Amino acid sequence: MVLILLVAIPLLVHTTKGRNTGNAGSHYEMLGTCRMVCDPHGTSQPGQELTAVSPLPQDPSGKKIKSGIRGPPGIPGPPGEQGPPGKPGPQGPPGPGPGGYSPSLYTPKIAFYAGLRKQHEGNEILKFDDVVTNVGNYYEPSTGKFTCPLPGIYFFTYHVLMRGGDGTSMWADLKKNGLVRASAIAQDADQNYDYASNSVILHLDVGDEVCVQLDGGKVHGGNTNKYSTFSGFLIYPD
Repeated sequence: MVLILLVAIPLLVHTTKGRNTGNAGSHYEMLGTCRMVCDPHGTSQPGQELTAVSPLPQDPSGKKIKSGIRGPPGIPGPPGEQGPPGKPGPQGPPGPGPGGYSPSLYTPKIAFYAGLRKQHEGNEILKFDDVVTNVGNYYEPSTGKFTCPLPGIYFFTYHVLMRGGDGTSMWADLKKNGLVRASAIAQDADQNYDYASNSVILHLDVGDEVCVQLDGGKVHGGNTNKYSTFSGFLIYPD
């Protein structure tokens, strides 16, 4: 059967070609049929079948065509499954125990700020009785003194408004346990109000007292206006 096809089909092609010399379409159609029968695995001619994916366009000059603009990213996918829990963290430091505060583990909060309501003069300790802040309650407004509860480095500042009008001056000293650690002066040269102020950084031990005391002159109180103020706080403990 195969031999008959091998002989008969070429003759049929030749006869058809002779009868239809100008009909090239019939010749190639038969030739294509012959290839499909005789050579099913041969290379197909152009135009006989469609490709699955269209080829990329090519520049006539042979240069590589640049790719187009990249499109926007797609919609994010759903979140994945939750991962396993992490390892437990390190144990925290112990709190303050019977032995008191430990500087490396606990820093207490100590701070105060108060204003002067009443007028003072002479050599009085200024009793700043308009208390605004008193964290820990270590400042006593009835005496005007701060008593240290914990050894460490402290910061203090004071501003005192002189009550002028009589041509005198005013001095105000910050004292630690009765010893002067800072001084300030205000002069009534033109019979107007003037300020005396100063700041200190001190090391205090438990029980040390800090206050502001006049050394002559008059201080304007100011009711609740806080013209004259005294404040301090712990920087760090020993």
